[in-house]
Amino acid sequence: MTTDKQEKVGKDVGDYQRVPSVEKTPLSEGNFDKMEAEKVPVKDTHMNNEMVGTSKVESRGSWGSQVDFLLACIGYAVGLGNIWRFPYLCYRNGGGAFLIPYFLMMVIVGMPLFFMELAFGQYAREGPITIWKAAPLFKGIGYAMVCISGIVTVYYNLVLAWALFFFFKSFTKDLPWKGCENIWNTDACGYANGTIGINSDNETVLISNISTIPAEEYWKNEVLQVSPGIDDMGSMRWQLAACLFLAWVIVYCCIFKGVKSSGKVVYFTATFPYVVLTILLIRGLTLEGAWDGIYFYLKPNWETLKDAKVWNDAATQIFYSLGPAWGGILTFASFNKFHHNCYRCVTFLGVYIDSGMGILSNAL
Repeated sequence: MTTDKQEKVGKDVGDYQRVPSVEKTPLSEGNFDKMEAEKVPVKDTHMNNEMVGTSKVESRGSWGSQVDFLLACIGYAVGLGNIWRFPYLCYRNGGGAFLIPYFLMMVIVGMPLFFMELAFGQYAREGPITIWKAAPLFKGIGYAMVCISGIVTVYYNLVLAWALFFFFKSFTKDLPWKGCENIWNTDACGYANGTIGINSDNETVLISNISTIPAEEYWKNEVLQVSPGIDDMGSMRWQLAACLFLAWVIVYCCIFKGVKSSGKVVYFTATFPYVVLTILLIRGLTLEGAWDGIYFYLKPNWETLKDAKVWNDAATQIFYSLGPAWGGILTFASFNKFHHNCYRCVTFLGVYIDSGMGILSNAL
């Protein structure tokens, strides 16, 4: 049985809307993406009007599984820098001796930076620009990361367009870059039959009267159609333009749903290079003189370790391969769960994947 005073208080309270309670998630769980701030219309007792609240804060997505994230990092760390650039640097800088500064730079420079970006992105769950709210003075670093990634994306897609062009042209009985009887070939075209020599920069050169081989003339005169100079811009290569458009379409199809789509695409893009290189390695090792070639290629020249340029190339290759300070690692990690073991991921990527890909490319 209620009193008159209790009835009056109940009536006064009923004039106002009650604010529903918001379920709180402990910070220790790390589920920051599940914590949603919600405001509902309430009555202001002094102004006697409604204050309209804001909408829900959209939660940030996350990887479907830890395997998705790991494969995405593998695909990011393993690319043209491992397959093309690393074997060239290894040969130019003393063969097997180059592996010493390379591994040292990976342990001293590459892996700490890789781990720092992963931990920073995973903790803050922000992109390269907004993450620097933690230190506004360094916000320019975020913009630089985005600019660098944009430039790299443009020229990497151009390389992909060239690959697509050659892929389509390979569906012929006779490859167009095989011989010298095509309209784009010159009188200097032919297969070199000269001798091999070493120049002053310790680089292998071919001593021959033949200036260009068929593949080179096909590349310059047919694919690129290089003009005589900068004053002659040449005509539009519609075939290359179409391949470039197709490359951008492929990229869009991979990322248009964010990590939900890209997390599945990496199952192919991250593993396919290893399958191809393994096939080529098996084929190469079965050729006559394969072991002699590998020994000649990897034979260490210890004198090169005295050259500072060799150590500089090793450090540059680490940044070119692992990609720290480009913003990609930070972005990948921002979609991780808060308690994901990123240290284990760094060790696996740095030691087993990146180094293994480089050494495998060397053997080819």
